[in-house]
Amino acid sequence: MVETRPQPTDQDISEALAERVRRATAEGSPLRLVGGDTKAFYGRPVDGEPLSTREHRGITYYDPVELIVSVRSGTPLAELEATLADNGQMLGCEPPHFGADATVGGMVATGLSGPRRPWAGSVRDFVLGTRVINHEGHQQRFGGEVMKNVAGYDLSRLMVGAQGTLGLITEVSLKVLPRPGASHSLRLEMPLADAQARLAEWGRHPLPITAAAWHADALHLRLEGGPSSVAATRERLGGDELDADFWTALREQTLDFFSREDARALWRLSLPHNTPSLALAGVQEADLLHDWAGTQRWLRSDLPADTIREACARAGGHATCLGSREGPGQPDPFMPLEPVVAKYHRNLKAQLDPKGIFNPGRLYAEL
Repeated sequence: MVETRPQPTDQDISEALAERVRRATAEGSPLRLVGGDTKAFYGRPVDGEPLSTREHRGITYYDPVELIVSVRSGTPLAELEATLADNGQMLGCEPPHFGADATVGGMVATGLSGPRRPWAGSVRDFVLGTRVINHEGHQQRFGGEVMKNVAGYDLSRLMVGAQGTLGLITEVSLKVLPRPGASHSLRLEMPLADAQARLAEWGRHPLPITAAAWHADALHLRLEGGPSSVAATRERLGGDELDADFWTALREQTLDFFSREDARALWRLSLPHNTPSLALAGVQEADLLHDWAGTQRWLRSDLPADTIREACARAGGHATCLGSREGPGQPDPFMPLEPVVAKYHRNLKAQLDPKGIFNPGRLYAEL
């Protein structure tokens, strides 16, 4: 086992955080949980007193041999990634930052993943365990530091994507991955229909593809793995060389497609694999960017929300409106829940946060 040495920025303020939660519960006053606040645009605005985790930081455990790291929630995401890179490792979910202040807690709370997600897994897939402060101010531990930890309910992964509505995450244990031995990116000019057909065909073969996006009449691919495999696939597929920075720009939404100068709403469409183009009136190919080999599609459109969401629902998917990065997002960023699912959400919130102090309304107005 190899453990990291304490860093000057290591600081444990979990007891101070717990005391603040206890006071909020006693007073019945909502809290707005804040890390780096770089993803505040994602979800509904929260009316509550800010409670920052920024000073609760540091890597508490790291075993490069076992590919496991435990880190406090306020730790800058860039700091964790730099430590992993020094050991030839990485976060497999390739999470977006959306700013230099992004924290590990924000990564877990939002559950957002980057271009590698379909091939390596989501944030939830890499979470082994969490430490959480509950509504009573008690510090609880869920999960552990091994992959096979399935006794009882998996509350650690339940925290992923909950946007801080179920408890205050103070620490998370993650599985990490070795960095690939070789990487090469390609740009192949082709229409969308051809790109969809080729991706479906390539998906039936063990090609070292770890990212695939289509936009502006071109398919963009990233090949990663052993040097010989990457070289052979590169030769087989052809195309032009693509700057690897493209994937960072896509992940961080700094491509021209995501420009704030476009006043139309930005939508994320999550769809089943090999879903054909949606029949949306007035939408041109230039209004779409296909990521994750087409299972995640970014759309710029002024169409009514119901029109977009109904089209996604018919295809077996859902749509999220991210709105403008300048504000907290649209009034209704998420699709309404089915009645049965909404019931489970309400019951879960009532059990884990009965007084509604943790980011109330962040996900859904009634939660």
